[in-house]
Order: sequence, then structure tokens, then C-alpha cells
Amino acid sequence: MGVPAGKLGKTVIGAEELAARVQALGRQITEDYHDRQPLLVGVLKGAFIFMSDLGREINRPVEFDFMAVSSYGDSTESSGVVRIVKDLETDIRDRDVILVEDIVDSGLTLRYLRQLLEDRGPTSLEVCALLVREGARSDDVKYVGFPIPPDFVVGYGLDVAQHYRELDSIRVFESAE
Repeated sequence: MGVPAGKLGKTVIGAEELAARVQALGRQITEDYHDRQPLLVGVLKGAFIFMSDLGREINRPVEFDFMAVSSYGDSTESSGVVRIVKDLETDIRDRDVILVEDIVDSGLTLRYLRQLLEDRGPTSLEVCALLVREGARSDDVKYVGFPIPPDFVVGYGLDVAQHYRELDSIRVFESAE
């Protein structure tokens, strides 16, 4: 599989700004969960770098689990259909859960996952999203990293057709199509 047609555009969020905001989110979660041990549920693959960095910034014991969902495939636009590719291994009943998302785009995936997880009986369920697209339904997101414009972005875990996840910043991807 080759590199997708297009090119990297401007940097939207630099590495230093990302690190500072993740540190601030970690402090906020540490304060909010000062007497509890949250379970961080990362949405693969996009959230894995963010969740790893976030987990190190939370000054509390935390546990990790992952879900994988698909709504994009190799496209730069959501299909509108969410399907679970990998489910949790941890029973979340009576647990404090923080769902860690890379980006809230339309809010479709988030609404689907939130309902799915709420049905499993956690004590609490909050959402931490690195990026929230302008105009997205984000009232369910307690911890927000950055609002972003409608451009398609890659880096820091976000990809297009499995490329550019390794970038240490968030960059615009300018499709050739």
C-alpha cells in the first residue's frame, strides 16, 4: 500500500503545544480522580499515542484497555457507519471509565461508543478527546485538548490510510483528489 495521494500542509498544533496540553489534561484528571483509579479506554488506532502520553501525566494509578472501531477505512471522510473491530477485555461494571478519543469529528462514533459503554454499567463515564472539530457535537466531552478547524489532519496518532501517525505534531493533510 503506497502513500496516499496528497501532501502534508501547515502545522496546526506543534509538538511543544501538544505536550503542554497533555500535561495540563493529566493534572486535571489527577485532581478529578484524586481518590479513584480510572480505567482509560483508548480508541484504536488514532488515540494510542495520546493515551500513552496522557497516562504518564496522570499522577494516580490508572489501568488501560482498548477498543478499535471503524468509520473511515482508508478514506478522509467518515462512512457514517460505526463498527466494533476490537472490544474491551476489561469488565467496566462499577468502574470509573475515561474514554480517550483522538478526534471528535461529527460526534457519531463518540455517541455510539458512549451508549455502548454506558449500557455496561460503569460508575462513571467521561470522555477525553485530543481534538474536537469545530461544529462537532462535543457536549459529552469533559476533557478537550484542542478545538480544530474542518481541515483533515494527521500526526500524533491520526492517519490517512495508515500513514503519518508517527508525526510529533498535528498537520493538515491536503488530498490530491
